[in-house]
Amino acid sequence: MKLTFLGAGESGIGAALLAKKHGHDVFVSDRGAINEVYKHELESHGILYEEQQHSWERIVQAGEVVKSPGIPDHVPIIKELVSKGIPVISEIEFAGRYTTAKLIGITGSNGKTTTTRLAHHLLTTAGLDAGMAGNVGKSFARSLSEEHQYPYYVLELSSFQLDGIRGFRPDIALLLNITPDHLDRYEYRMENYIRSKFRIAMNQQPEDVFLYNAEDEHIGAHLQSNRLRPRLLPISSRMIEGHLLHVGDSTFDMRESSLRGRHNYMNALFALSAAKLWGAGDEALQQGLNTFVNVAHRMERVAIIDGVEYINDSKATNVDAVYYALEAMEKPVVWIAGGQDKGNDYGPLMELVKSKVRALVCLGVDNRKLLETFAGLPAVEANSAEAAVAQAARLARTGDAVLLSPACASFDLFKNYEDRGEQFKTAVQLRKKTE
Repeated sequence: MKLTFLGAGESGIGAALLAKKHGHDVFVSDRGAINEVYKHELESHGILYEEQQHSWERIVQAGEVVKSPGIPDHVPIIKELVSKGIPVISEIEFAGRYTTAKLIGITGSNGKTTTTRLAHHLLTTAGLDAGMAGNVGKSFARSLSEEHQYPYYVLELSSFQLDGIRGFRPDIALLLNITPDHLDRYEYRMENYIRSKFRIAMNQQPEDVFLYNAEDEHIGAHLQSNRLRPRLLPISSRMIEGHLLHVGDSTFDMRESSLRGRHNYMNALFALSAAKLWGAGDEALQQGLNTFVNVAHRMERVAIIDGVEYINDSKATNVDAVYYALEAMEKPVVWIAGGQDKGNDYGPLMELVKSKVRALVCLGVDNRKLLETFAGLPAVEANSAEAAVAQAARLARTGDAVLLSPACASFDLFKNYEDRGEQFKTAVQLRKKTE
């Protein structure tokens, strides 16, 4: 079959490689410039491509089109293809046709990456030969194009990827939560976004399992008016007792885990429940919880110096993310915040800041808004990560935590949030060496 792949990012290239492996006539088209590494891959596999344009006369010859999740359904080229009866699908849909592996699919507005990585880690710790793909790491299609085929896969799935599925069916589906996000893709109608998330379960059968957040109002309302075929397994905060997580007849202790806070305990409940469904034992699951390392710059423990814990949460570039970070803290906090403000409303943080924050270190070029909003706090300013760490160390007491959780973009002083986080970690480690 002639196949056209629109978009030459990770999903498009992965799908093209998988299609070539299975003998299809493949053409890749991207309106922008294609990354040199991806171009080399296409050329080395003899795959024809174009960049900086979409050649309609070539694209329309396809029997099926696989589009990048970044391309909305309402753009003219997609609407024209659909009007001509040419199927337009996602890379996830295409990849799913070429595997008989057991699949866990994970979606939600928040926590997808952490839950996907944790579920994968728990399964591998329990001895299952599991792969991880989707919206984290390799695309699903790329993983299936490689020599080693896993009997189990854990997939992070965005609403954009789910919009393009037709027959894709995970054995276990996880819906973590639904909060307003990406509404510009859904005609600014929340109900459209909710339906998109629930597509993860649309092809599931009674023998499959659907795990869902029992306390999410949007999820609950949808389930009341829509019947699903799979077995429903609710996850709720009632399964959390302090540092203990109760899953069925099993209890897990989170005190040695790097994951903090109610939101991450909920993520862990989902991952544990899914892993147990595939037969993972409790001892291995506890070991997996204790050894899991979250992605960098998300509540990342850096060091303890003179009884003060330093935590890198540089990826917290909005108020919601900082709320979760502060909510998770059990020690008095010296809070490092600031950067390029995105019109932040700090109101939701006020009560948490009053109860948990000892002092504020403003790390930014223009800190007026932070200083005015939190005028009741002891506050200092810093114009580098090294200076911020030095100021925080001066303000902190034994038993405190220094938390970099900026609530702002990083571009006033740093290249990106990763650069900010790495500079913070370097400054902490230098300080540790001098103690």
